[in-house]
Amino acid sequence: MRGEAGSGAGARRGATIGALGIALLLGVTGTAIAVPPPPPNPSDSEINSSKADANAKAGDVGRLTNQLAQAESKLAQLNDDVQLKMEEANKARVDAETAQDEAAQADRDAKAARTESDAAQAAIDKARADLDRFAAASFQQGSTVGSVSAYLTANSPKELLGRAQMLDAVGGSRLNALDTMKRAQTDKSNKDATARKKLEIAQERKRAAEAAKHEADNAQSAAQHAQDTQAAQNDKLEADKASVEKQLFEAQQKVSGLQGQRQRYEDWKAQKAREDEERARQAALAASRPSPSQGGGGRPTGRPVQSAPAGASVEAVVQRALSQLGVVYAWGGGNTSGPTRGIRDGGTADRYGDYNKIGFDCSGLMIYAFAGVRSLPHYSGYQYNAGRKVPLSQMRRGDMLFWGGSARGIHHVAMYLGNGQMVEAPQSGLRVRIAPVRYGGIMPYATRLIG
Repeated sequence: MRGEAGSGAGARRGATIGALGIALLLGVTGTAIAVPPPPPNPSDSEINSSKADANAKAGDVGRLTNQLAQAESKLAQLNDDVQLKMEEANKARVDAETAQDEAAQADRDAKAARTESDAAQAAIDKARADLDRFAAASFQQGSTVGSVSAYLTANSPKELLGRAQMLDAVGGSRLNALDTMKRAQTDKSNKDATARKKLEIAQERKRAAEAAKHEADNAQSAAQHAQDTQAAQNDKLEADKASVEKQLFEAQQKVSGLQGQRQRYEDWKAQKAREDEERARQAALAASRPSPSQGGGGRPTGRPVQSAPAGASVEAVVQRALSQLGVVYAWGGGNTSGPTRGIRDGGTADRYGDYNKIGFDCSGLMIYAFAGVRSLPHYSGYQYNAGRKVPLSQMRRGDMLFWGGSARGIHHVAMYLGNGQMVEAPQSGLRVRIAPVRYGGIMPYATRLIG
């Protein structure tokens, strides 16, 4: 029959298992049952090598993370230094402007004092000229103001005395005026000297303030340059870290893929063993019954055992969860078909706009991963009780991990991947990701739905 000739596994067994082998292959219906070829079975060395590569990449990520943390700390210090230098530059700028204003005012005061001093000197010069003219006129003939004849032409001693008093009064008045002007000129000269001294001081302060401003501006520029340089180094470290994280993810995916191949191979072996056992049982049952020629009745119509439904293996569940890496978090999002629009929570999720995003929350990702295996409610607290509890020390790939406590209940769920890693939809603002298992606040038991 076509089925017998077309089965490679059956052809290999035909020479050794004899009639019983033929009966097993034909089954009780006389129709050949196709035996699927075994899936790839990676060697232990391949798996161990991929694990070592992933561990090395994880070490690189840790090293770069530490370097980046130090760089970010240094950048924060440089940011503070820039802010300080900016404030110092602002202070120097204000001081320079104040010194400029003071110097300008001192210059105006000095000019005003010099103008007053020059005016006082001019008044003195005019008064001195008037006095000189008076003295000269007093000796001219016929003068009743200041000449000697003013005394000689007096008609009486009394008139002579009067004329002498008048001459003395006029001369004394002019001399007193001249002295007053000289004193005023001295005061104004002193004021002029003081104003000029203040101008010199103000100009010196202006020069010092401008020098301080120049120095502060240079310091600010240097601090800004240092900050920019450090920021560029941080960007490079971020890029390096992102590159290594990508390599780590790829290495972890390779490990997961090889482990998945091994798991599928083990599932195939177990399924094949069950099918072989069932065929043997059916063949033995058929051999124990009389043939139709012996009056044994009709031909048996038993069916071969069906294989496990698609998606029922641990690895299928894990790969289903991993297929959603990078999908955005959306509170209330996710069902058996994939990501869905989030819903409002009246708080944090709303601030992140989850109700406008298509994605998963933590329990929604588990619903999608276990679709076809177990129907799960959209609440991590109920999912905690959906399967068999196993201590964390015995957790294995595909188990669900939970966080919370008796006082506030369960608040988060993730799927364990092995090697201390898990896949989760973490929180608003983030995306589905692989992360190290967090043991702070973790529940003491994992929940196992398969196996």
